[in-house]
Amino acid sequence: MVILFAHSVRTAIKGGTMGKSVKEENAKGACRRDISVMYNFRDEIPGIVDTIVALHDQDDRFCHISPEPPPSRMLVNEIIRRGMRILYPGYFSETCMDEVNMRYYLGQEIIEFYQLLSEQIIAAIRHDCVRYDLVCTNCDERGQRIALQFLKDISNLQAVLAKDIIAAHEGDPASKYYDEIIFSYPGLFAITVYRMAHNLLEQGVPLIPRIMTEYAHNITGIDIHPGVHIGESFFIDHGTGVVIGETTTIGDRVRIYQGVTLGALSLSKEEVERLRNKKRHPTIEDDVIIYSNATILGGNTVIGARSVIGGNVWITESVPPDTTVFLKKPELVITGKAK
Repeated sequence: MVILFAHSVRTAIKGGTMGKSVKEENAKGACRRDISVMYNFRDEIPGIVDTIVALHDQDDRFCHISPEPPPSRMLVNEIIRRGMRILYPGYFSETCMDEVNMRYYLGQEIIEFYQLLSEQIIAAIRHDCVRYDLVCTNCDERGQRIALQFLKDISNLQAVLAKDIIAAHEGDPASKYYDEIIFSYPGLFAITVYRMAHNLLEQGVPLIPRIMTEYAHNITGIDIHPGVHIGESFFIDHGTGVVIGETTTIGDRVRIYQGVTLGALSLSKEEVERLRNKKRHPTIEDDVIIYSNATILGGNTVIGARSVIGGNVWITESVPPDTTVFLKKPELVITGKAK
């Protein structure tokens, strides 16, 4: 019996219960060592924080330490999402909207939108006032007045956007119906955000309009500066890589394709300062079509009405109305059969 018991103990130690306990103890010891190492590393963090704080106001770095915070990028993005629900009732709603609940739903949505928009406008105005030591313009009253005016302009925005949607449908045979364009076309989303942002910029709102259009840029790959002036029935097909600079003017019924750049000529540092807030980007007149990857540069460059600009062209001079511009067809070289 003693021999059998001893044999059972040895068996347990080698591969059974007692062996398992030893492994658990070793594992616990490893965990304790890991925790100790972690705390050794963490001990260095206060010194790193002290260094960052001590150097935060040096000329070779940027920070924003102020009693008046800038507007929240996260909340500005939320303004865009809520604005889409108001501009396109029923399309992006979180609940089903019908004739019975429409007034209630839109009423609640607009009140919350107004509150959020006015708060962010006030934050933007007050931020600039304090940070740049500007003359007081009654931030609260001004912010609420601008937000209310934006709400009054919604009907006009809806009418203009409806023409953009129709232009997209008429210009793209792949679109089956308007709903498809509203739900899924990146060009329409970028144009919608631009028209919202442009309205706010025209009312003198700082910072927020650029945050809005850069959000659309991030989502769609379409970069439209809020300062651009765009007419009715505007259509961006596909859209990826489109760039439309700040002082560009675009007429009615213009259609552009992916990769198009309406930009400024490269400038020296001195010229940049001289031309800041002046016309630097082209003018596109009514009924122009610009195909993919065309580049049109310069504030004195005018593309005349009803012109067609072919793909991959580089233009820095004006084009008369009713003109077609295209690259001469390159010569294809075909050698032998593929192996």
